[in-house]
Amino acid sequence: MALKPRDIALRAASAVVLAPAAVLATWAGGDWFCALVVAGAVLLAFEWARMCAPRLWRPIGVAVALALVVAVIAAHVGQISLALVLMVFGALAAGLFARTRGQSALDTAYGVLYLGWPCVLLIWLRDLHEVQGLYWTVLVFAVAWSADILAYLVGSFVGGPKLWPRFSPNKTWSGFIGGLTAGMIAGAAMAGWLDMGMLTAVWGGVLGLTAALATMGGDLWESALKRRFGVKDAGNLIPGHGGLLDRVDGLMFAVVVVAAGRLIVLMLERAA
Repeated sequence: MALKPRDIALRAASAVVLAPAAVLATWAGGDWFCALVVAGAVLLAFEWARMCAPRLWRPIGVAVALALVVAVIAAHVGQISLALVLMVFGALAAGLFARTRGQSALDTAYGVLYLGWPCVLLIWLRDLHEVQGLYWTVLVFAVAWSADILAYLVGSFVGGPKLWPRFSPNKTWSGFIGGLTAGMIAGAAMAGWLDMGMLTAVWGGVLGLTAALATMGGDLWESALKRRFGVKDAGNLIPGHGGLLDRVDGLMFAVVVVAAGRLIVLMLERAA
């Protein structure tokens, strides 16, 4: 894929506008971070509804958004198990509602689960412990953003064979390797720089590599979903990126991997 300066400029401008809000809310934690996740969940819900139920996207979007918001708030007040249960029942309820409107119950229910898991786990990571929660959340963002940005830049400059032309014709193997390398370095740097308990720089690099792989996988998975629904972008909210889902698709998968890593570290620390 040839490098397009206008595309890069739009992406950079969008990042300059959006990144400070995400960083400040993450730093503040608590209700501020919950508000950020809730706002993101609502926007993602309506983007999903536009893709899977374009004729009735407003009511379907409301149903998906309600299911996500309830689960996120339950996680924020420390009820993680309840949040996961509510998410499952919310998916069932949203699916049944969609069916009564003549829309796909499966697509709607899947949207709640697809969007809900990372939202709930992100809240769990940030609220787990004031300082440690901040560090682990920063690690998620650092790895996912590094992998995403370097994959785009390396793929644009170097080009080469396509990674998966059937679903994502612009992605290349060079960008894929660049993204994995960036994620591994970011994970090692965060673990070495921040006090993250038993997570050393070496294991931080391993976690970063795994999370970067998940980031690439999340990006490809969303490309496959967009191809299935016959849309080019999930939305047009962010100039240069399309919709919010186009920007956080990799992050959503990375959150799951890092949350699993955090859980393993917690178990090791308690056993020590």
